[in-house]
Amino acid sequence: MSRRADQSERLERALDGGPIPHDEETRRMLAAAGALRPGHRRDPARVRAAKEAMLREFARVQNPQEVREDSGTGDGLDEPEIHREEVELPGGGHLVLTDIEAITTERAEATAARIARILKTSEERDRQS
Repeated sequence: MSRRADQSERLERALDGGPIPHDEETRRMLAAAGALRPGHRRDPARVRAAKEAMLREFARVQNPQEVREDSGTGDGLDEPEIHREEVELPGGGHLVLTDIEAITTERAEATAARIARILKTSEERDRQS
């Protein structure tokens, strides 16, 4: 709740002519608030460009590229090999690592140690609350 109140205060300060906040969310709210002020009109060229981009994307999704019969024959678009490694975590959990690159034992152990630390921290926080 305090985060939302803080955002509202920053937005009000900015709307009153104060310094522009640096966080992205407040900037978006400022832009939306500016678009709501009386007499505000959007630039017709930007509206047209946005509509055209939306229609192009819609057409692309509705008409996917045809699959070539000779695809996968040395064109570099072959299915990559997926490497999979299962590691047991302390406390009986399992960690499954998947990657298109080979997974070394050092990398698997480092990742397992990192996840174990995260889980331990999470459990400690749960006990405190």
